[in-house]
Amino acid sequence: MTLEPVIRPATSADAPALEVLVRQLGYDERAADIAARLAALEQAGLVTLVAELDDRVVGCLTSSIMPVLHRPKPVGRISMMVVLEDLRGQRIGERLVRAAEAWLKQQGCGMIEVTSNVQRTDAHRFYERIGYEKTSWRFAVDGDKQ
Repeated sequence: MTLEPVIRPATSADAPALEVLVRQLGYDERAADIAARLAALEQAGLVTLVAELDDRVVGCLTSSIMPVLHRPKPVGRISMMVVLEDLRGQRIGERLVRAAEAWLKQQGCGMIEVTSNVQRTDAHRFYERIGYEKTSWRFAVDGDKQ
C-alpha cells in the first residue's frame, strides 16, 4: 500500500465508497442518494474531495462557500470529513483538509471554518492539532422535524 494518498474531486463512481464512509459517521445514507448530492454540489460549483490509497477511496471531505455581510471575502466551510476508521492517525485527514483549504482560497475565501458535531471530541482535537481554534458556537434546528 502506498503511504501518500491521492487527493482528487469525487465522482459519482465513488458513491459506494462514500456510503461506507458516511455510515462510519453514523448516517444511514445510500449510494444513489450520495451520487445525486454529489451532482448537485458539483452543479453549484462546489467540490467534494476524496483521498485514495492504492485506488481505494479511504476518506472524503465536503466544503461550501458562504458570502457574508460582515466579512470582505466569502467564508469557506468544511462541513464533513471522514477517514476509514482503520486508517485514522496517518495524516490522511490533514491532507484532505489542506487540499480543501487550497481550493477554498482559490475560490476567494478569506476565513475557513469547520463544523463538527459536539460529540466528536477526537475530531475537535484533530482540528486543533492542525491549527484550527474554537471561535464560535453553532446552533441548529432540524427543519424536517418541526
